[in-house]
Amino acid sequence: MKKKRKLGSGLYITLCFLFLYLPILVTMVYSFNSSKSLTKFESFSLRWYENLFSSGEIMHAVYVSITIALLATAISTVLGTLTAIGLSKTRRILKEAILNVNNIPIMNPDIVTAIGLMILFSSIKLEKGYFTMLLAHIALCTPYVITSVYPKVRNLDPNLANAAMDLGATPVQALTKVILPMIKEGIYAGVLLAFTMSFDDFVISYFVTGNGISNISIIVYNMTKRTNPTINALSTLVILVIVVTLVLVHLIPYLKRRREEGREKEIDSLLPKEEVE
Repeated sequence: MKKKRKLGSGLYITLCFLFLYLPILVTMVYSFNSSKSLTKFESFSLRWYENLFSSGEIMHAVYVSITIALLATAISTVLGTLTAIGLSKTRRILKEAILNVNNIPIMNPDIVTAIGLMILFSSIKLEKGYFTMLLAHIALCTPYVITSVYPKVRNLDPNLANAAMDLGATPVQALTKVILPMIKEGIYAGVLLAFTMSFDDFVISYFVTGNGISNISIIVYNMTKRTNPTINALSTLVILVIVVTLVLVHLIPYLKRRREEGREKEIDSLLPKEEVE
């Protein structure tokens, strides 16, 4: 009975993974197809990658997506982290009110947020383009950073910063040397979530952009209106970038931990046995 249950669970998980990742694999395979067909693979070719890198419109969209994602991630991480730390020092009623307000953009449909931002930029006569897209992405990402960082801040001992300052640290040193290292896991999670939300956003970007400014999502949407296999090459590169990022995020802390363990072992080997004991 247990074997049947394990077999059924394994089959269910396998089907879920196939459903999720098989379309991605098909997209990557057909990015090397020599023909325009999206259903019949004729021969191996780098034709669509050549078209991708030779297209000034697509390269500009990649530049816009990456720069806006990096800037929005950096700014929203700073704002969200400082807000989360500040919330830990506020009164309970005000804290709960701010957290509830922070949850509204997360629960709100993207189309409603997009229309609201579009009306806001139009009402203040702000010309839509790169800057408005950046502001919109900061507003989109900051609530997610607060949600990721605040649980870590809430679990901190509130007396740590005071103890550090009693020992001679300045408020900035207490923040950078004591508080931030202890909530770094939440900050890392917020950074990854913010970058993903910004890089992947379409609805909000579509409503707040203008003056020929397009990101990858808008370009992909425009490509779907006609048969253009270049979209497969672009999607494959985006997937590879995401995979490499995830590998580095997990590999770098592992290597750092191994290096620290190696240093500790080296120090222990240099110490006399009596001191080690």
